[in-house]
Amino acid sequence: MFKSFTKTSAAASPDDNVIVLNNDQLEADALAERQTQEERELVEFLELKSRLHEALLDRLNFSVIEKVEPQELRREVATLVGEVLTAENKPTRTDEFKRIVDELMHEVLGLGPLEPLLADPTVNDILVNGHTNVFVERFGVLEKTRIRFRNEKHLMRIIDKIVSRIGRRVDESNPWVDARLEDGSRVNAIVRPCAIDGPSVSIRKFARKPLTMERMIEIGTVTGNASKFLQGLVEARKNILISGGTGSGKTTMLNAMSSGIDPNTRIVTIEDAAELQLQQEHVVRLETRPANPSGTGVVNQRDLVRNALRMRPDRIIVGEVRGSESFDMLQAMNTGHDGSMTTVHANSARDALGRVEQMVSMIGMDLPLSAIRSQIASGLHFVIQLARLADGKRRIISISELTGMEGDVITLQDIFVFRKTGKTEDGEIIGEFIPTGIRPRCADELIAAGIEITPETFMAEEA
Repeated sequence: MFKSFTKTSAAASPDDNVIVLNNDQLEADALAERQTQEERELVEFLELKSRLHEALLDRLNFSVIEKVEPQELRREVATLVGEVLTAENKPTRTDEFKRIVDELMHEVLGLGPLEPLLADPTVNDILVNGHTNVFVERFGVLEKTRIRFRNEKHLMRIIDKIVSRIGRRVDESNPWVDARLEDGSRVNAIVRPCAIDGPSVSIRKFARKPLTMERMIEIGTVTGNASKFLQGLVEARKNILISGGTGSGKTTMLNAMSSGIDPNTRIVTIEDAAELQLQQEHVVRLETRPANPSGTGVVNQRDLVRNALRMRPDRIIVGEVRGSESFDMLQAMNTGHDGSMTTVHANSARDALGRVEQMVSMIGMDLPLSAIRSQIASGLHFVIQLARLADGKRRIISISELTGMEGDVITLQDIFVFRKTGKTEDGEIIGEFIPTGIRPRCADELIAAGIEITPETFMAEEA
């Protein structure tokens, strides 16, 4: 083995430099060889697992697989693995044998290579770019994993397994689909011909335990005073629009705020793919349906909002408004369904109102802008703006109150805002979420509803 050489003086000979360079090259070659060896071992493992899986398909009766106890099935799989490894004269260590059995169990009962990532609580997002590249997001940072699928056919089988569970399909004629896992995690899949480099899957994982306001205070998403204020808005039945970009935590915030809804309230939720995790007992969950293979039978969010109005709801919660259903949602907010909530994609509170305005325009009724804005101003009470900052952390950027109209303009006032003050050497954003000093117009209504509101809640800090 070579030792590392360094210059100890200006008089070091040229031969020393040659030795240093040779040593660096040897280390680089050794690293490349290790990586190549690991790649070969991975390919061999995938081929072995493929053979074992095919043998399982021949042996197991999948029509009754759900009735078999997992432990009994595991013994059957372990026996098969032992027989195949013996026949192929492939001795394995105990840990390798267990890994093979675990992964085959995932193939039979779960989602194959994705199962370890789904079970990992530190993983927030799983991003599959073709069958050889799988990335995850941990703590706001993307990283590549060693997980891979045997081939494109294997990945497609896993995608079909996900979407078929909720009665949806994905193929060349319908190349993309929104779906969900049993725990509510959101899934989007897109396949060829639209996905040029092979099927792509995006999974937004949901925490097994819903994120509460208390936990949001702990991680710095919101302050104690702002949290009490938000819970007060929910209890006082204010209509709330939660706005933010992709991955900013809109649905998480909606789930957390919904915990303040009276358990005796009848709630109807409407979503493209059901992912809300409301804790109340009296909840009716509605989900859209895509067209069937003949192109008929589609049920969109507007259809469900209209139907929800006939279901005697106390509150209507729309997972996300994306189109003409925003008009019916506004009508509901303006006609006695106080305490309704929804989310929208937008970069600021003002942009959120503009997006709602544009979506109402999609219904094609040629409504004047002044009428649309008047409906928005009277129907919505607050806009909560969220953002995912450069350091990967999700924060509330502002809590804004709609105060009416001035001419043709909807007026807004910020009650709380996030003030950025700097950045650490590690790239973490430094800032604080503070009151602006403005007392909301609805403060008296909150007090009348029995919510504890003190002047200090909205008092701005002195500079």
